[in-house]
Amino acid sequence: MWITIGALAFSLGVGFFGFKSFTSRDLQVALGVDAHGQFSPCPDKPNCVCSQAKDDEHRIPPLAFSSSPEAALAKLKAIIQESPRTEVIQENGRYLHATYKSRLFRYIDDVEFNVDPQAGVIQVKSASRVGHSDLGVNRKRIEGIRQRFENSLDPR
Repeated sequence: MWITIGALAFSLGVGFFGFKSFTSRDLQVALGVDAHGQFSPCPDKPNCVCSQAKDDEHRIPPLAFSSSPEAALAKLKAIIQESPRTEVIQENGRYLHATYKSRLFRYIDDVEFNVDPQAGVIQVKSASRVGHSDLGVNRKRIEGIRQRFENSLDPR
């Protein structure tokens, strides 16, 4: 009987907290890039990766491209739109912000991309809006995007 009550309480808690819709003021991290093309730093939690991070825990390589910046961003946007539970929130010049919603609890992660044409890379940042650990989800997401992005540039 206690197991049933506990399971019911857990389900109600997940239903109430897990499916909450978060707004931009609920974000742990500011979005966008500054005048120098820099993202805001990742918080001191293991639920964020960024190609501009200085520490190994949060650092992830940017996406490299050899096409025009416009073509690279268009290809990236197409890859993002193919992913389930995603939405492109903002596309502004060389900056793109998308959200990914988790399947079970409907948590939202913010994923940002900023094209650096001089370096031939797209800087990336993926961060959870809530919680402490993401169990590596943001890193896996960016690496999956990287793989699809690199395969799409393959002329075969």
